[in-house]
Amino acid sequence: MAKIQVLDPHVAELIAAGEVVERPSSVIKELVENSIDAGASVVTVEIRRGGISYMRVTDNGCGIAREDVATAFLRHATSKVHEKEDLDAILTLGFRGEALASISAVAHVDLITRTPESEIGTHYAVSGGAAMEIEDAGCPAGTTITVRDIFYNVPARMKFLKKDTSEGNAVAGLMDKIELSHPEISFRLIRDGKETLHTPGDGKLTSAIYAVFGKAFSANLLPVDYTLGGIHVHGCVSSPLGSRPNRSMQNFFINGRFVRSRTAVVALEEAYKGSIMVGKFPACVLHLELPAEVVDVNVHPAKLEVRFVQERPIFDAVYHGVKSAVTASRDTKAIDLAFRQKPLANPYKPDFTEKPVQTHLESPRRSLQQTEVTSVQRFSPAPVRIEESGQPLVLSDSAPAGFTSEPPKFQSTIEQILDHEPQPTLSVCPVPNEKTRAVQTAVKSPEACAPSVPSAAEEEESEAERPTQMEAPPVRRVLGEAFDTYIIVEYDKDTLMFIDKHAAHERLLYEALKSQKGEAAAQTLLTPVTVTLDKNEYTAVLANLQAFSDAGFDVEDFGSGTVLVRSAPLNLNGADIENSVLEMAGYLEQNKSDITTEHMDWLYHNIACRAAIKGGNASRKEELIALAERLEQNPDVRYCPHGRPIYVMLKKKTLEKEFGRLG
Repeated sequence: MAKIQVLDPHVAELIAAGEVVERPSSVIKELVENSIDAGASVVTVEIRRGGISYMRVTDNGCGIAREDVATAFLRHATSKVHEKEDLDAILTLGFRGEALASISAVAHVDLITRTPESEIGTHYAVSGGAAMEIEDAGCPAGTTITVRDIFYNVPARMKFLKKDTSEGNAVAGLMDKIELSHPEISFRLIRDGKETLHTPGDGKLTSAIYAVFGKAFSANLLPVDYTLGGIHVHGCVSSPLGSRPNRSMQNFFINGRFVRSRTAVVALEEAYKGSIMVGKFPACVLHLELPAEVVDVNVHPAKLEVRFVQERPIFDAVYHGVKSAVTASRDTKAIDLAFRQKPLANPYKPDFTEKPVQTHLESPRRSLQQTEVTSVQRFSPAPVRIEESGQPLVLSDSAPAGFTSEPPKFQSTIEQILDHEPQPTLSVCPVPNEKTRAVQTAVKSPEACAPSVPSAAEEEESEAERPTQMEAPPVRRVLGEAFDTYIIVEYDKDTLMFIDKHAAHERLLYEALKSQKGEAAAQTLLTPVTVTLDKNEYTAVLANLQAFSDAGFDVEDFGSGTVLVRSAPLNLNGADIENSVLEMAGYLEQNKSDITTEHMDWLYHNIACRAAIKGGNASRKEELIALAERLEQNPDVRYCPHGRPIYVMLKKKTLEKEFGRLG
């Protein structure tokens, strides 16, 4: 018996359908593209249960003649390609002739259509690839296709479908791309009887962007209109201040077709170099119009990828078009103007103004006890930092007031993380007959600062008050700060310690969040923050609302790819709240496996990183001392959540070798 056999036609159709129809959104894509090719100006899409049980696409296009209806459902039947030369200049969205045949092979399909020249329409029913009936029907000009019970005859494919909400969001995400690709067409999307999207179809791309992504996203866009070498680039890009933490909002269209192009992505991001922060990405809705013969769209089963005859002209057109828009943007001018208007501080001019001391380590609701300072000179940041009283800041050997001998335990809120923090010391000048206070007054007379010899009773009392659980050598002197990032500490007589203040604070906050075990403290926002997401990210957020709640975020669905943040963890400001949710959404969308512990750890990393002191920002000396003390009480903390070291040691011997004191 022969081992090689020709497949049954029905089996072959089911196999071929798997390449075209993957999920309900695949069906909607093929049907809507056919409507666009038919010249429709109004297209309505209706789905139920995410499209699993019901899908309907209605348009006012040219319709299908009665004699062509049955042929349209045959495989490789199309009106868009006739000869092989036509493949070199494809301008329609569909051209393979597989869509209707593949859809009808795995679902129940009803088609109602009429051409403008006909007085009577046609109703055609197909189920599982077999024609059921064809009859006259009364209907307006255009086509309506209804698809029911997708994969009813392929149970193996049915079990791979996701929840109704996820499948519905996939359809919504697809419609976003199609609506942006053809702003001249009015699209409507109806989900479970509710209209969720309606574009005006006025031909203006800005109107389509507003309808799809909303007001907040549209407000930060810059227009692009540029032609180079026969390639026309037009659309919108985000302003430098409107950059995002991922590439989810980068949309490229070539001759009205949504595509993924590495060349265009690189050109876009190169144009923004020097205008946005490293790790941020621009958003865009860019249309590229170019001759059909220089691009091949028949290289991907879903037609999402294209191939160019030459990559360089595409890169140059996108780069120069976007660069021109960014250079002319008001954001860049405003930033430059604000920088120029800021007066340059004289690093050597003392400021005798008495100011309350407040540290970044505190919660915004708490302030450090105001310090009474007498003739203390305060200096602006300078390359060489001068100590306030002419002497380096020295930490008290005894435990400051309010500080217990045990390492502080993290409280149930981020705000309480510093309840046991030592108060900073401005001077080591002892006060007769008084214990060393957390904040002392620097006196005018140099003679008053002469060291006094404590009695034996005072030494015993001081020893009793010192912290007993100290695994690491005590911090002796905080000398200052280098590059507004690294705390310089004279650790002992032979060692200098350099502490990365951002990494140290980030790790302490991270440990505090972990210790709360899903009970993170949150602050209710006076004005809720709206966050616009890509539909895939939107689905990921809705599937992980509990994870956001455990991290201190109160997030709720606001509809159409937007979520509303009503409360957020302490220490996060408005901009950080939005960026944190965006980054978390992107992470959850990429890591689709439901690993709760991994998700929560990443959420804690993100929150701690944004709430921590920022490297490059000058800090008060009191803040540096408090952070060094805090780190001293946690000797096991050596690395930040990202794995970078928190501190490094520099031996005195190394310095002496550099200065030639040692051979």
